[in-house]
Amino acid sequence: MQPLLHAAFASSEELVASTHFIIYSRSYCHLCEDMLNALQTFQSAYNFSVAMVDVDADAGLLQRYDELVPVLQGWHGEQVPEQLCHYFLDAEKVEQFLQRGC
Repeated sequence: MQPLLHAAFASSEELVASTHFIIYSRSYCHLCEDMLNALQTFQSAYNFSVAMVDVDADAGLLQRYDELVPVLQGWHGEQVPEQLCHYFLDAEKVEQFLQRGC
C-alpha cells in the first residue's frame, strides 16, 4: 500500500527544487503542523519541496515511526534521505542541512 502523500508546498519553483523534505505525520497532530510551520520559515531563504506522509496509512511506516511522529527527513538531489529530527523541528540542524545543499 502506498503511503498517503500530501504536498505542503506546490509552487513551480518548489517542484524543481533539489532539496526535499518529508514530514512523517498523522491526522490531527498539532506537533506535525507546528513542525511544518517552523519549516516554512526557511522558505524565504532556501528553495525546497516538502511533503507530509500519513504514517497511519501504511503499516510499515506506522511500525517504524509511530511513537516518533512527527519525523523530518531531508535529502539533496539523489542522496539517501537522512532523519533530521522528530517531535520538534531542530532549526540549527535544518539550517546546516540546507546550507550543505547550496
